[in-house]
Amino acid sequence: MVRLLALVGALFAAALIAWAGERTPAPAPANAPATVFSASRAMADIAGMASIPHPVGSAANHAARDYLVGRMAALGLDPQVRPGAGVELPKQAHNLLLGGFVENIVGVLPGRDRSLPAVALMAHYDSVPGSTGASDDAAGVATALEVVRAIRARGVPARDVVVLITDGEEAGLLGADAFFRRDPMASRVGFVINMEARGSAGRVQMFETADGNGGAIRLMAAAARRPQASSLTGFVYKQMPNDTDFTVARRAGAAGLNYAFIGRQFDYHSPSSTPATQDPGTLQDMGDQVLPTAEAVAFSPTLPARTQDLVYSQTPGGLTLAYPPMAGWLVLAAAAGLIAWAVARARRQEAFPWLDLARGAGAALFAMATAAAVLHLARKATGAATGFLEQRVLLAQAPRWEAALFLLGLGVLLLSAAELARGRRKVALLPLAAGLASCAFGGLDKVALAEGAIGAVLALAAYGRPVSRAGGWTGVLLLGLVLACVAQALAPPAAFVIAWPLAWAALAAAATAASARRGTGPILILALFAAVGLSLAASFAHASFLSLDLPELLVLPVIMAALVVWPLAQTEEGAPPARLVGPALILAGFAATLAVRVNHPYDARHPQASFVAYRIDQDAHKAWRISATPERPAWAEAVLKADGAKLGRLSDWLQGRPVDAAPAPYIDMPRPDLALSKQADGQLKLHVAPPPGARVVALYLTADTPATVTAFGGVPVRLPMKPGGGTRLIWTAAQPGFDVVIQPGGPGKLTVDYRATLERWPAGVAPLPPRPANVAPFDLSDSTLVVGARRFSW
Repeated sequence: MVRLLALVGALFAAALIAWAGERTPAPAPANAPATVFSASRAMADIAGMASIPHPVGSAANHAARDYLVGRMAALGLDPQVRPGAGVELPKQAHNLLLGGFVENIVGVLPGRDRSLPAVALMAHYDSVPGSTGASDDAAGVATALEVVRAIRARGVPARDVVVLITDGEEAGLLGADAFFRRDPMASRVGFVINMEARGSAGRVQMFETADGNGGAIRLMAAAARRPQASSLTGFVYKQMPNDTDFTVARRAGAAGLNYAFIGRQFDYHSPSSTPATQDPGTLQDMGDQVLPTAEAVAFSPTLPARTQDLVYSQTPGGLTLAYPPMAGWLVLAAAAGLIAWAVARARRQEAFPWLDLARGAGAALFAMATAAAVLHLARKATGAATGFLEQRVLLAQAPRWEAALFLLGLGVLLLSAAELARGRRKVALLPLAAGLASCAFGGLDKVALAEGAIGAVLALAAYGRPVSRAGGWTGVLLLGLVLACVAQALAPPAAFVIAWPLAWAALAAAATAASARRGTGPILILALFAAVGLSLAASFAHASFLSLDLPELLVLPVIMAALVVWPLAQTEEGAPPARLVGPALILAGFAATLAVRVNHPYDARHPQASFVAYRIDQDAHKAWRISATPERPAWAEAVLKADGAKLGRLSDWLQGRPVDAAPAPYIDMPRPDLALSKQADGQLKLHVAPPPGARVVALYLTADTPATVTAFGGVPVRLPMKPGGGTRLIWTAAQPGFDVVIQPGGPGKLTVDYRATLERWPAGVAPLPPRPANVAPFDLSDSTLVVGARRFSW
């Protein structure tokens, strides 16, 4: 019973420690000292520039620009609007080119030595269509303004502080491209601090650095207040398709740090993102981390040294540890030594069979495989498909869904440890059942079946007879050592995730002779170590939950937790009540999953996304009302079925998948003007003049001969066009027009499919009915889409 109480106490203490680490600070009032960051002052700027959606090129974005120019002038930054064109080749879309006209805003707080490289505070002021952008990225802009105000209040910095407010980030990092690739002022910038968002709340994470981050990380660790930063996030982010403006700055050779918050992701790019839903505590956290770091750079005569990348993160309690990658081997060597010492002491007190080590390692592997199978089943059981819009039903009830996953992962871990004391192979039924049950939701699921089969095989190998606690825990530690060594060899920036809890658990094992010591004292020691180690695992589990819609990622926190909690979770031999804790948590987790599935979470605060548009095919002289969201709200269905129209499906080269559609009256609209001319150098110039009011124009180019796009909107590019293959071009802020320059491989023909978007419902047809409070327009909803094609030859 003492061990069970210690386990429960450790779990509650870990939850408390993790919760304290995730709390945002209280926002400083508007009358806070001038040198202090005040979220209350910054919130006023969010309200001033983000009351309505303001995508690049829109009248609302021009109003936001004018507001910011006035605010920056009041701060003495002598702001300039620097117009230009930006382009972007998304790194995981080989046939897509984005571009547009932008208006960056640049202000400068002069330093004592203006010849020194400047530090830039960067954020973007445009929003996506359909969202005010209060969090993404008015919060970053407001932070930059409040930070530079506080720096100015402290005195004259050693170097210039540039406030770089970019435009067109949401349309493809366009403003950052225009600045860092073609603006002469970019050569003055030596260090960039970028501020972003993918939600509206939560702790702020410094999640990405430029290469050679050693000096920057040490400066941040010394200066920032309660920093949250991890070399793991930077390593993972490099493998993902996501980019921010910082990506462009990093490519241009600038050093720097990239900050963001990702809590309450339902609000990301959503109509629900408003000044009222932006958490002031999160804004304060952004300022508390950015201001001291920016000041340290601004007032220093030298920029942070670009030295070897470091491994870094925070311990429970907020201490930042940073060291060179090779030092990770020293951490593992220390852990190995402690484990060896613990085993030697344990065998002097209790001579367990050496086979127990293998069974303990196998049980930990079983916990990982079974957790993967059970978590996979839970995700399938919610009924939500995968995708940005598809998971909104989960994001609308994120706390309940996160609790379900945590209960399931922890329950599987505790069951795995407790059953090792009994040695029953019946535990193989759990992963098998999870794998088979997943196939009940959507048909054959090979991933789930593989996870279940692996878990069952591991159960048959690891279980079968009772295993000593000391031997079982030692096996778990040895498995952790192997995994950490593999991670250290393959991915040093990420290896600490296992190495740190392993070293902590090895210290606990040495202090308690791998739990072979009897009495209350060793159990209390184990509870203390477990509380701290579990809090670290819980923090990483929370970060994993927020980062990706992939529940299997929680397997990593499961093994992190196993390292420290195993000696408390492995019960005495026989059938003590403690063995029921794991199954109870699993049942509670599935009950919470069921609640997620049956709950209809949409309300005025969390509205259901709708995307309806009026699509006019100018070649076929036909029109459709379409709905493009995976979920079709009753309101959208009523729009489509107006006038008794029958629903069907319609494919579109830009949409990516068929959408719901219903025939609608054809409306004659102005066409875009497309003209192809041959230049003196043999290249072809396609001039596109959009119809009046069209802000976004998309093209789909199909040539019958090899060709290369060499310029887009006046910006040199190189995008090969395969014969017969489609090349997509999207130009934003399209008025008054733009050019596409193509180098052909010889005579040929070119088909240009176009789609011009006018952000209004067409006149001459029935207007859209009012939406209920729990349904909201998403992105370019309520627009008119003018489509057609032109054919050219040369």
